[in-house]
Amino acid sequence: MIKIAPSILSADFSKLGEEVQRAERGGADLIHVDVMDGHFVPNITIGPLVTKAIAPLVTIPMDIHLMIENPRLYIKDFVESIDVGRDISKDCVSVHVETCSHLHRVLKEIKEYGVRPGVAFNPGTPLEHLRYLLDDIELVIIMTVNPGFGGQSFIEGMIPKIKRAREIVGDKNIEILVDGGVTVANANKIVDAGATILVAGSAVFNEKDSIENNIKKIREAVMK
Repeated sequence: MIKIAPSILSADFSKLGEEVQRAERGGADLIHVDVMDGHFVPNITIGPLVTKAIAPLVTIPMDIHLMIENPRLYIKDFVESIDVGRDISKDCVSVHVETCSHLHRVLKEIKEYGVRPGVAFNPGTPLEHLRYLLDDIELVIIMTVNPGFGGQSFIEGMIPKIKRAREIVGDKNIEILVDGGVTVANANKIVDAGATILVAGSAVFNEKDSIENNIKKIREAVMK
């Protein structure tokens, strides 16, 4: 089954706890957390204090996406922030291939903390490295916008890249997550290309309909 991961980047932070709980009640499979540092991407978002606040409020996995320089310095802090009496074995921490000079070492460390390791690729980054990481990851993130801001439009040229990721992964137990510009209108096309997880921010939190109904509409779109 295709998984839907609402991104809290587009949520109302004045009632963030309520928003993530509504997302879970609406059928979300994961809560996606975009961590930005103002260096690797041109925006600053949240730190471990926020993930620590919302982790106890949901039972579905947390998906921590570190869009930051020197991610190894902060992996432990983020894992500890979500390890608040809940099962973290299905939670994921992903780092960008562009930020790690010793990527295998970082991915091994993530796994040693007891969470699932993932690796992300920006739109302009080739997938060549992916074939050498298949034994070290459980998730690959294909960015379909240039990271840094929510509400951007899906880059259509990324469809072949998603297909290529599916070819490289093959029958490995690795999920393919697509992050950026996912909507009801394009969700089915993205899934057809090979995605197994859809991150949706604005399409879940910023539309006129309710959070629950927005998740339902995306789910229905990929089941057609």
